[in-house]
Amino acid sequence: MKNIPRIFIGTNIENGKIIPVEKSVAHYLGHVMRRNDCLVFGDGYEYNATLNPDGKTLTVGNKTEHNDPSGDITLYFAPIKRLDDMLNMATQMGVAKFVPVITERTVANHINWERMKKIVVEAAEQSNRNSVPDITSPIKFNDLPFADLIFADERAAYGREMPKEYKNVKSILIGPEGGFSDSEFETLDKNNVRGISLGKTILRAELAAPIALAKVI
Repeated sequence: MKNIPRIFIGTNIENGKIIPVEKSVAHYLGHVMRRNDCLVFGDGYEYNATLNPDGKTLTVGNKTEHNDPSGDITLYFAPIKRLDDMLNMATQMGVAKFVPVITERTVANHINWERMKKIVVEAAEQSNRNSVPDITSPIKFNDLPFADLIFADERAAYGREMPKEYKNVKSILIGPEGGFSDSEFETLDKNNVRGISLGKTILRAELAAPIALAKVI
């Protein structure tokens, strides 16, 4: 199915259903790709579809045999300036849900979340996923589910010993520009949150996320 455009539709996709599409999607199919066939996906499934002559609707065809490669990991992250890059890469790696976390050093306080949602949709379309990750409302650092976390621990770059294996990981925490504060490290340690080493150098936050994910997926 290489080179066939993939379009995220959402929920309740079924064979024979006629779905309205945005003008930008119709233009992309008819004038950019110059074709009327495409793939539509959502809820973990993928279907063949055809752009109708009216240029405003799609007719859904048969379900394909493509299985959803998405994972089940939740990424907790402090909003950063280059958040679009982080969300794009993490979506391509199969993250199921994104949870913004407000830390002491969080500086990116005015995020256009609607734009971020569009970015993860485009990344899911490009990366052959059959689902799009959720982006939840922000939470405070102290409201994190510490018992279920591992986190990217920059202290590994300064010689701190880290576990060698990470099994059954379902959630990862990535800090902000400037890293976690001393009190946040103290809270993480007190709650026995396991740190994960990202190597001997200090990485930018947008790169730390995919490197951490690559260690546990």
